[in-house]
Amino acid sequence: MKAMIIENYGKNVPLVMTEQPMPNIGEHDVLVEIHAASLNPIDYKIKEGSMKFLLKYRFPLVLGNDFSGVVVKVGDQVNTFKPGDEVYGRPRKNRIGTLAEFTAVHEEDIWLKPQNLTFEEAASIPLIGLTTYQALVDILNLQKGQKILIHAGSGGVGTFAIQMAKQLGAFVATTASDKGYELVKSLGADLIINYKKENFEDMLTGYNAVFDTLGGEALDKSFRILKPGGQIVSISGMPNARFGKEANLGWLKTTILSIASRKIKALEKKSQAKYHFLFMKPSGEQLKVLKGFLEGGLIKPIIDKEFPLKDAGQAFHYLESGRAKGKVIIRIK
Repeated sequence: MKAMIIENYGKNVPLVMTEQPMPNIGEHDVLVEIHAASLNPIDYKIKEGSMKFLLKYRFPLVLGNDFSGVVVKVGDQVNTFKPGDEVYGRPRKNRIGTLAEFTAVHEEDIWLKPQNLTFEEAASIPLIGLTTYQALVDILNLQKGQKILIHAGSGGVGTFAIQMAKQLGAFVATTASDKGYELVKSLGADLIINYKKENFEDMLTGYNAVFDTLGGEALDKSFRILKPGGQIVSISGMPNARFGKEANLGWLKTTILSIASRKIKALEKKSQAKYHFLFMKPSGEQLKVLKGFLEGGLIKPIIDKEFPLKDAGQAFHYLESGRAKGKVIIRIK
């Protein structure tokens, strides 16, 4: 099968189209012919090697973290899916590799594709959808009438998170540029802050929650807008000791994270808030829930650009530029 690989880590390491052996499937696996995949910031972070502390891979490495496609074969113990089913999913972290013509994935990590979506639209959903669901529902338990700040509202995660937060009944503030203003407004954002001209930390106060997709200075300032007992979920900040324990990283790595996240711990104490680092987990059951939102027209996919598999390198450059409004898609079939 054709697949895009890297031979080692590095920002400027090229993606190379190669022929790779077909994946083997276990008794609980499903073999999927991939029609489309999407790119996410974690893809270029893996490519650069900045995720090595949390993720260990061997080379050659096929990149790609979510997909949609058609089931062509199932393992002996699989009863939920059959050949011909249209599915979408996010493979678990040790089985990435969706920039390829086929992938083998555990049956618990996929679900039936929303019928009203194209393969390209469906491929845009799994990682950002699961990330958002786990942040807003599982961790924050976001309730009707609560106030949340969602950073970078016109980005891949942001476009989904605004829509889901509104479905949960929250008041949504978001940051965006002039170019992203109309998009985030159309998605339901109640308050839009132009991050190039305005400082969100001077405009917001008494918020229940922040969904941070940026990390760095934006994350640090986010503590200032929370009411006592507020919470921050970050997918770009520093993992802390709590995450290390929950992820069973072991004593050494958890200790390293505890030391490295001392600043975050101090900000938690000062603001009387709670900080969570989220590393999304695959879940076919949650994809089933998202399917209902999508088929009901309550949440819509937002796609910026599509690239053929052979131009995946260009797609990476475009995503890294920060110009994408919504998702970047890789067409495979």
